[in-house]
Amino acid sequence: MSPTEPQHWTQVPHAPSPGAPVCALADLVDGVATMRTLGVAAMPFHLLLLRSGEVVYGYVNRCAHFGVPLAKQQEQLIFKPHESVSCNVHYARYRWQDGVCVAGECTGAALLAVPLCVQDGVVLVG
Repeated sequence: MSPTEPQHWTQVPHAPSPGAPVCALADLVDGVATMRTLGVAAMPFHLLLLRSGEVVYGYVNRCAHFGVPLAKQQEQLIFKPHESVSCNVHYARYRWQDGVCVAGECTGAALLAVPLCVQDGVVLVG
């Protein structure tokens, strides 16, 4: 990641505020990586949601290697349920639970994690 790239999810343009609702937990399939856009079309924040049971991991949809989206459309998203998600441009592979790159040119770097919590069946920015 270059020095001009965001180092924390809150530095990404249009980052949501803590407590912002993301979606209903029931809208996320267990073991599936799901892309979501928060905010309005003119000011989007692209989020990647990875559900494992009652836990949802959140990452900015931005490859740590080159700053491009991991995927631009849901059907382009490459993932192994509960295990990893990969960039469809450079094929860097990131661990599901912590977003650390385990294969590719950015090994050891990590996706920008967005803290999430589930309250009353709703996924919220933590």
